[in-house]
Amino acid sequence: MTDKIDKVPAGAPAPAGVPPEAIKAIPVRHYGRWVAGVVVVALLVLLGYAFSQGNVRWATVPEKLFDPTILSGLWHTILISVASMALGLVLGVVFAVMRLSKNPVTSSVAWLYIWIFRGTPVYVQLLIWFSLALIFPVFNIGFYKDEMTDVMTPFLAALLGLGLNEGAYMAEIVRAGIQSVDEGQTEASHALGMSQSKTMRRVVLPQSMRVIIPPTGNEFINMLKTSSLVVAVQYPDLLRAAQDIASTSFAVMEMFFVASIWYLVLTSVFSVGQYYLERHYARGSLRALPPTPWQKIKTNLLSLRSDQSGGAA
Repeated sequence: MTDKIDKVPAGAPAPAGVPPEAIKAIPVRHYGRWVAGVVVVALLVLLGYAFSQGNVRWATVPEKLFDPTILSGLWHTILISVASMALGLVLGVVFAVMRLSKNPVTSSVAWLYIWIFRGTPVYVQLLIWFSLALIFPVFNIGFYKDEMTDVMTPFLAALLGLGLNEGAYMAEIVRAGIQSVDEGQTEASHALGMSQSKTMRRVVLPQSMRVIIPPTGNEFINMLKTSSLVVAVQYPDLLRAAQDIASTSFAVMEMFFVASIWYLVLTSVFSVGQYYLERHYARGSLRALPPTPWQKIKTNLLSLRSDQSGGAA
């Protein structure tokens, strides 16, 4: 026969031999999350209803989404964006090194380049390159001579307009990345007998990538959208393709929706690539890597389930 144990008052220590009562964790109820969710869904429903009442031929959007003209414009948008970004990266590294140089001539030239191309709109720069034939009818550099209209093609005008403008922004990004590396790294490299250029290539630039990569990814995402300005120089990009179809089918808004969908697809795909590239270069500086998108989704789902179970309790 076991002895009867009286109920232990709250806050009093448990008698010897009596196991403590298991702690039951009750999640905090976040009513504000549910209210905010309902409000957002209601606003989305109202927005969808407003567009459903507009005079839009929605069937035209999926019909023209994979039109050969649209796909050709999509390819040209990717081409000019990648080419311009590559030119901007090269120029950015060169002018960043020049800007940090102790030579007053090279540093002044780099500062002047950045000042001009960051201080003027990219749309104006595109028009200047495309209209050079007005002041230089003939392109003549001694060993090569041709009509400027044949030299300055829409692709070249778009490449120079976007690439030179991007190079000015990338120069500042690269300069910030280089300056983020401790000066002791440079001093140690020089002590080992490494030259200035070799130190920059082998020591400084690799370590600065952690700082350079995130804004560079943002610049490329922005480049994908800014490339729509090349319609001003008659380059057959995605927006130009959408406008060409709209001019013959009179589906103006529908074709703008088609172009917007493809721009969203492009930025989404490259944003994922940017995320994993940043994650790769963050391995040496973070104790724990940030969660992947799938891990974030799983965490949010578990949080919602906990809220639901807490509300039911």
